[in-house]
Amino acid sequence: MATSIDPTSAVPWYGEQTGTEARLPTQTLDQNDFLKLLVAQMTSQDPLNPKSDIEMIPQMVQFTTLEQSKAMQADIAHLRADQQLLQANALIGRTVQLQVGNQAAVSGQVTAVQLEEGTPKLVVNGHTYDLSTVLGITPAAAP
Repeated sequence: MATSIDPTSAVPWYGEQTGTEARLPTQTLDQNDFLKLLVAQMTSQDPLNPKSDIEMIPQMVQFTTLEQSKAMQADIAHLRADQQLLQANALIGRTVQLQVGNQAAVSGQVTAVQLEEGTPKLVVNGHTYDLSTVLGITPAAAP
């Protein structure tokens, strides 16, 4: 049983009410939006003068490149978060100097690392500090 797709039914007209409030336009397009546009283009083209595959391939390549770029950005952000956690964990037991505010500097031993909203925080003297506040690290004593 074949189903037909009406390309105009999936996209509400500007100002059309969907439920209790008007649908706001989205700021980004995803793969489903691209496929809807592709189906709409194919179903509304002139059957006597159809678009060739060569005209549609650049659009598909651009969309694939965009999706890969977004995935790469997410991977890099994940790697950056992992690296910060590793850096913070390496400071456990070390004495650090921290910049607190504009003038005050705090020195103490890192006793733990806490994750707050995915960001590692150093626990020094019972208080948590951001990894970016580290001014200096005292070398570990030789055993």
